[in-house]
Amino acid sequence: MTQITATVDFEREGKQIGWLRVPDSVTRSAYGTIPIPIAVIRNGPGPQLMLSAGNHGDEYEGQVVLTRLIQRLQPEQIRGGLIILPALNLPAVLAATRVSPLDDGNLNRVFPGDPNGGPTWKIADYIENVLLPKVGVVADFHGGGASLDYRPHVSTHFGADASAEHKQRSLDIVRSMGVPHVMVFERRNKVVGLPDAAIRQGVISIGGEFGGMGSLARTGVQLVEQAVDRLLASLGIMGERPADQPEPRTLHVFGPAAYVYAPEPGLFESATELGDRVQIGDLCGHVLFPENPAREPIPVCFEGAGEVVCKRHPARVQAGDCVAHLAAPFIGTKP
Repeated sequence: MTQITATVDFEREGKQIGWLRVPDSVTRSAYGTIPIPIAVIRNGPGPQLMLSAGNHGDEYEGQVVLTRLIQRLQPEQIRGGLIILPALNLPAVLAATRVSPLDDGNLNRVFPGDPNGGPTWKIADYIENVLLPKVGVVADFHGGGASLDYRPHVSTHFGADASAEHKQRSLDIVRSMGVPHVMVFERRNKVVGLPDAAIRQGVISIGGEFGGMGSLARTGVQLVEQAVDRLLASLGIMGERPADQPEPRTLHVFGPAAYVYAPEPGLFESATELGDRVQIGDLCGHVLFPENPAREPIPVCFEGAGEVVCKRHPARVQAGDCVAHLAAPFIGTKP
């Protein structure tokens, strides 16, 4: 049973802004709590949607868009219900870090969580067992954070054994969101992320990566705003879908060979740009050693073929740091 308590009533009509109180007993505060901000907006029967950002604290576009959405949206504008969490892992959000400074928890890697664990594990448990059963769709907005730069995309996630109807519905929704690139993730043998929690609850999982490099780009905010507006329209919650919306390109990350890793500590100089198309064996970049200039650079090559959709941001790397990853055209339901 969860230890988290909510100051909002999930069944009440109208608009409420409150908190999820996560117990956190520490020396400074024996009966302390972490107040996770939450808004619930309801207007009669209809679709139920959860929107979240701040799963990783250093990913900002979704945090901005959902904060503004809470401020401007009124119950009479919608049909159905919304649960909005703009700072899902609040300790990480306040610290501007990927993981929580309280328990080193990466929220998107600890599902299904633990109601008796650290704060991050408590939050994951509450999301999976309390919030997700209340909705039919969840959209969790991400970015590249401090270490990555992404070509923006919106994504959907479904299990390998999902029904054809569920897959088609997921694809129809994600392709309606007005983002030029769509990424499809077929989750196999994964249990740890929010998408995996959604799959276990039978909830359609929408995500996306917008920007990165530890910054907040105006273009990324505008893209997330458009994606949210069109998601609401697609689900019949608010607004209408544009009639002339172009068809996005649909891709997927095709497996371990899509990722490239630094072989040794050093300074990584990339040889590609986002959107470049590469083949197996093409040069991804070099690791150089300014501290030992007589040493020859080490070439780092791609092990797969596809488009560069993500690149490392900091040039200084350690062995095992991801320096790039690829995606390839999705061959599946209505590619």
